[in-house]
Amino acid sequence: MTLPQNLPDVMQSAMLIRLRPRGPWRCGPGDGAPDRVDVTFRSDRLYSALTLAMRQLGFLEPWLDATARADTPPFAWSSLFPFQGDTLFAPPPATAWPPRPQLVTSSSPIFLSKLRWNAVRFIPLALIESILMGQPILADQWLPDPESGCLLRRDRPSISPFRNSTRFTAPVDRLSGLSQSASSLACIEFEPSSGLWAVVRFRDAEAESAWADRIAGGFRLLADSGFGARRTCGWGHAQTPEIQRGAWPDLLFPKAAPAIASNGNQAGSGAGLYWLLSLYSPAPADAVDWSSGNYQLTIRGGRVDNAAAAVSEKKVVRMITEGSVIAALSEPAGAFVNVAPDHFSRPIRRSGLALAVALPSVMAAPAEHTAESRPEGVETAPGESTAESVSTGEPSAI
Repeated sequence: MTLPQNLPDVMQSAMLIRLRPRGPWRCGPGDGAPDRVDVTFRSDRLYSALTLAMRQLGFLEPWLDATARADTPPFAWSSLFPFQGDTLFAPPPATAWPPRPQLVTSSSPIFLSKLRWNAVRFIPLALIESILMGQPILADQWLPDPESGCLLRRDRPSISPFRNSTRFTAPVDRLSGLSQSASSLACIEFEPSSGLWAVVRFRDAEAESAWADRIAGGFRLLADSGFGARRTCGWGHAQTPEIQRGAWPDLLFPKAAPAIASNGNQAGSGAGLYWLLSLYSPAPADAVDWSSGNYQLTIRGGRVDNAAAAVSEKKVVRMITEGSVIAALSEPAGAFVNVAPDHFSRPIRRSGLALAVALPSVMAAPAEHTAESRPEGVETAPGESTAESVSTGEPSAI
């Protein structure tokens, strides 16, 4: 088995971006169903949005050279996850959630039996950090929010960070003043102190110097022009992004950073556990032990417009989801996947690059994978892309 190239032994930096929506957002499901919505703006879709922004800013060719055409991209990015106030939420590591019984304490055994850990989709990063360090969890402090799937503090106002909603539209004829049809579309609405966050990790100081300002500019442009569907109607817009820079992984996990960094530097000494903050499609050089870890697959599809033909369906690809934990000899890199229809002469790349966090050794041994976690069908597609054939997002209907 060929070992993947290790990350450079240098201090890495990162950029945390917070987006405060001005109105509803829509991230449609893979099948484009109008009555459902994906609560996570995933990393492959975020790459497509940033690619369009880079084209408008005049950086498209350097952007493609650094990402879709590069053997080792100089940065990696997460999906967009919710936040509320100062609390950042993320999907917990699959090997650590639900928490081990020996880590959970409560004043009432009855309360423990009623707390539905499996109903939680996102938990605070501070709680994840405590779990990574093997610290006890006081169950009485936490309350699963049924609307958003976030784990909220009981001792604070328990307002849902976001909720699913349905908006109705009825186009009106300007001459007759009558409406012949009406339609509905599912979306996500955020409470005023909530929004979405993402993190970009740079390989080294040179990568940060070259790309931090450009990526920040791309997010500012997208905040004005919109993310996702119905952008011309005001959906997907946000206030000026709040950007914070710092060292990786200290920016997200200041207390657990030494243990995380230590495990990350031990690549090649045996399989370690890596927690994904992005979608992931394995690269040929990624030395993943598929018999271990705890991971789930998702199906990603979509449509693409072609000037020479009608709208075409992209090839469907299976990808490892955020929150999954995979076992590998070194940090997984991931790869771009060619999802162009067979009749296309140029490739269309979907981002499967990984943003992974090395789990500290204090974590328990990974659970055995289930039948649903088998990696058969996970595609890899190393190769080049072109400006004309970069994936521009999900189906136009979403």
